[in-house]
Amino acid sequence: MYDSITDVSGVKVGHYTDSRAVTGCTVVLTTEGAVAGVDVRGAAPGTRETDLLRPLNLVQEAHAIVLSGGSAYGLAAADGVMTYLEEQGVGYPVGVGVVPIVASAILFDLAIGDPDIRPRPENGYQACLSADSFAPLQGSVGAGAGATVGKALGPDRAVKGGLGSASRCVGDYIVGALVAVNALGSIVDPETGALIAGPRDPRSNAFLDTIDLLENPTAEPVEMSAIQNTSLAVVATDAPLSKEQANKVAQMAHDGLAMAIRPVHTMFDGDVVFALSTGKGAPVSEVTPIGAAATRALSSAIVNAITRATSLGGVPSVSDLEVNGPVPSALTGEG
Repeated sequence: MYDSITDVSGVKVGHYTDSRAVTGCTVVLTTEGAVAGVDVRGAAPGTRETDLLRPLNLVQEAHAIVLSGGSAYGLAAADGVMTYLEEQGVGYPVGVGVVPIVASAILFDLAIGDPDIRPRPENGYQACLSADSFAPLQGSVGAGAGATVGKALGPDRAVKGGLGSASRCVGDYIVGALVAVNALGSIVDPETGALIAGPRDPRSNAFLDTIDLLENPTAEPVEMSAIQNTSLAVVATDAPLSKEQANKVAQMAHDGLAMAIRPVHTMFDGDVVFALSTGKGAPVSEVTPIGAAATRALSSAIVNAITRATSLGGVPSVSDLEVNGPVPSALTGEG
């Protein structure tokens, strides 16, 4: 057990990271096919093939999910994943070959690093070449390379976001989550209630609660023009699910975002959760425990993304703020 999404059998994860341009992409491969669902709740999403994953539509299984930086330009990374899978003979059979089912979603990271360099098809292909079933790298890698959080006071007061993963056991089944955290909101550890990241107070450098700022904008005016966000997640399980159940798990897993990101699903976030089931056989009779575990795994993955991030593009990470200066009062509980 790696405490990651790769604890789920049939799931591999690979990254492409450009630390100079501060962007990247992450691929979740299920080359044997996985029943897939999706729930899009952010008001500014950038997606590909999400309609196909809805219960009423034809195709039941996906072969990969791609999370990418680069805003809408980053959707091109999925082309490289399709090329890789086609070379492996993986895809939906269409008589004259196969069509790999590759769903994708992007986050906005153009305001950090080099905005002219975005994940391209060859980068998606490279992510596939690096994919394996071991514990994936976490932090400022892949789709989390250019991620930032706590941007309500502008980019100069933001904190580094990142990519995280975690898993849970539900009886004989495993539920895992992987998330790229690039949120407008502050980050809370749902296990302790501690505020672990958010806009930095210009006077004390302490983390601030974004909801407090939005409710009382006269204290610290919110810079709406500087808000470019979106958190993207994949939850997976080896419990056999129907397509309807996979969509329900994706829906329930959004609670994991809400537990750790405050606020979430704003007009400036394009939050998306994909759900995958690699299990074979008759679907489980009750999907609620799987959805509940996905919720908790996702909230834990968010905390891992923030605590394992490293400073990039001039944006400090939580760990560097602790090392290079006083721990923000919001972390210590002191005034």
